[in-house]
Amino acid sequence: MGQPAPLRFSGSMPTSPAMVEPAAKGSAMRQRQDGVARPLLLARWLFVVAVLVVAIVAVGGVTRLTESGLSITEWKPVTGAIPPLTEAQWQAEFAAYKQIPQYIEVNGPAGMTLADYKFIYFWEWAHRLLARLIGLAFALPLAWFWIKRQIPQSYKLRLLALLALGGLQGVVGWWMVSSGLGADADDRVSHFRLATHLLVALLTLGGLVWTALDLRALARGKPRARLTPFAALTLAALALQLLFGAFVAGERAGYVAGAGWFNWDAWPLMQGRFFPEGIDWSQGALHALLYDPFLIHFIHRWWAWVVVALLVVLARQARRAGHRPASIAVHSAFGTQVLLGIATVMTGVALWLAVLHQLVGALLVAATAW
Repeated sequence: MGQPAPLRFSGSMPTSPAMVEPAAKGSAMRQRQDGVARPLLLARWLFVVAVLVVAIVAVGGVTRLTESGLSITEWKPVTGAIPPLTEAQWQAEFAAYKQIPQYIEVNGPAGMTLADYKFIYFWEWAHRLLARLIGLAFALPLAWFWIKRQIPQSYKLRLLALLALGGLQGVVGWWMVSSGLGADADDRVSHFRLATHLLVALLTLGGLVWTALDLRALARGKPRARLTPFAALTLAALALQLLFGAFVAGERAGYVAGAGWFNWDAWPLMQGRFFPEGIDWSQGALHALLYDPFLIHFIHRWWAWVVVALLVVLARQARRAGHRPASIAVHSAFGTQVLLGIATVMTGVALWLAVLHQLVGALLVAATAW
């Protein structure tokens, strides 16, 4: 008998064509996905980030209204995510807070305790923690989509600009806080820096929504939205209203009109007059426009109706163009916002109403971008 043929091993179990085909298909699908833009997935991601931005605007409102923004006197982007864990750490943080004018002039004489300090610390810490989470929720998926080459070429610059706005917001936030920490500072942050902080957040929100909607349109084979001259005018008027809203918050001008449910001396009047008394004109009209709480409140109150008129026209244009849901969103947002503004004044700036007023302001920006 001849020698038996040697056995040869390939190093793996034999596979049938039926076993090879699914793996080949999966590999080919991954290759196609890695090199093909996925605008709908990108749009959904941006909508999620936009929701987080709306949330941080609301938390920022709580932080401002509880006077918590100056409770953390250092900027530690990484290690600051961990709050004090021991009694000694809490005492060290409280001791640092005791050195700033807000404690020396206001909270110290009022008898602030460590427990009181922990309350305001929590809101500022939560605000900063949420900011960190938003940064990660944007930067990490952006890097993933970029590596996988799933971002349409024409959107790369827009997404990088949104990333830059997020980084800028962190810098502006600390710049704002630092305005209240110096020995010669006021007992609050600069209302100009506060306004910058809010407007950068709302600009980022509008950019997120706008870009997400354009990506969704791309996925559906539709053209991207264009900014008409009238829409630009409306956005500019809305931005001015938001600016004075931030001034009202920073100068605590919400209290100057009076208060009381259905007290017409507080709304639509201010202290019983249409045009308020007490405006300090001694340093000129421009100074009064930027610093006087009575005049700031008056402008914010009545410029709102100019914005409402423009938004009504814009919403009707959107409806005629076939965007009925966007029209409904704009009408609902500004209607709710006006009612919340009036209620906030009448309650003497009740915290929950003032926070809702700021929250719906952010939703109005998103609806207008829609």
